[in-house]
Amino acid sequence: MDEAVPLDPAPRRSRAGPFILIVALAFAIGLALMWMAARDGRGWWAPAKPQAAAPAATAMPTTPPAPGATDPLTLATREAALAAQLAALEARTAAIGVDVTTAADRAGRAEAILIAFAARRAIERGSPLGYLEEQLGRRFGATQQAAVDAVVQAGREPVTIESLRQALDANAALLLNPGSQGWFGGLITELRSLIVLHDANTPSPLPSDRLARARRRLDAGQVDAALEEIRRLPGGTQVSQWTADAQRYLAAHRGLDTLETAAIVGTIPAAVQPVQPAPPVLEGAAEPAEPEATGA
Repeated sequence: MDEAVPLDPAPRRSRAGPFILIVALAFAIGLALMWMAARDGRGWWAPAKPQAAAPAATAMPTTPPAPGATDPLTLATREAALAAQLAALEARTAAIGVDVTTAADRAGRAEAILIAFAARRAIERGSPLGYLEEQLGRRFGATQQAAVDAVVQAGREPVTIESLRQALDANAALLLNPGSQGWFGGLITELRSLIVLHDANTPSPLPSDRLARARRRLDAGQVDAALEEIRRLPGGTQVSQWTADAQRYLAAHRGLDTLETAAIVGTIPAAVQPVQPAPPVLEGAAEPAEPEATGA
């Protein structure tokens, strides 16, 4: 039996080849870098040189345009714009002036209404007007002087419904039976009052009934109707003071109505401001020196 002949092992590959290849490649890269460094001077790894700034452009001297060289169209456009702005300013100024005038008129009207109402309250209470006299003259004196005078007179001589009623009660006997008639006149008056014929729809003409109606008119504030009833009484001419007081009361309230209407409607001018007196001139005050005439 033949014995097996042992085979020779395969030859091992040398590992020096790849190592030599890597070294050669690194050497080639080093040569390339040296070549680039020699050509670039400082080398690619050096910071880049700052580029020189571009020379500034030569400033050209600018000459202002001649005054007469402006475009006419531009001038016309500017003129139109300025005219529009001026018109807007004028319109705004006019609107502001109207607003100020309206506000002043409203304030003056409100003040006049307050003065008229305050005067009525004082007259109805029988109180003197005090400072309201001056205010009434300033506000209403230019257009409603008669009404102002009536109100001021009533303020100086106050008359109220209560005072008229008290005076009427005090003069009741004189109104019903005046002493100037005598006994014969009084008898005739009594005989006439015994039988009185009148329409059922008309008030009674009896003196006592007239006096009662006058009192009711006063209680209702109808002084004019009460005055008419008093005048028809037998002693109506004997109570001249009561008649004058009633007439003054009516004139004052008619004046108040006139002033209130004028204040509400706004038919009154602005308040007249009192004229301030000029400051006195000192006697020793130096007069301004006159300029000396210079020779030609």
